[in-house]
Amino acid sequence: MEIIQQANKIERKKTKRIFNGTVVSDKMDKTIIAAVFRTKINLKYKKRYRVTKRYKVHDEHNQYKVGDKVKFEECRPLSKEKKWRVVNLIGLNTKTAVKN
Repeated sequence: MEIIQQANKIERKKTKRIFNGTVVSDKMDKTIIAAVFRTKINLKYKKRYRVTKRYKVHDEHNQYKVGDKVKFEECRPLSKEKKWRVVNLIGLNTKTAVKN
């Protein structure tokens, strides 16, 4: 009986959602904003268009900069809007931003 209950607990464990995104802002402390771009198709006209969703992601050491490609996963709520944590860096920003 105990084995069945333990098996049920294991099966109910929620899988974490994982996204790849681009850092669009790093101005907050220990937080970055990552944008995830998706392509959707209009059902009637078959027109393709791009949809952007922005997520507030926890960055413990402030190591990710604007333009970096990151992989992030769902976690427990860290604040009102921050429910994501960076897993790793996929690609560095190759373009350097020049301020005038």
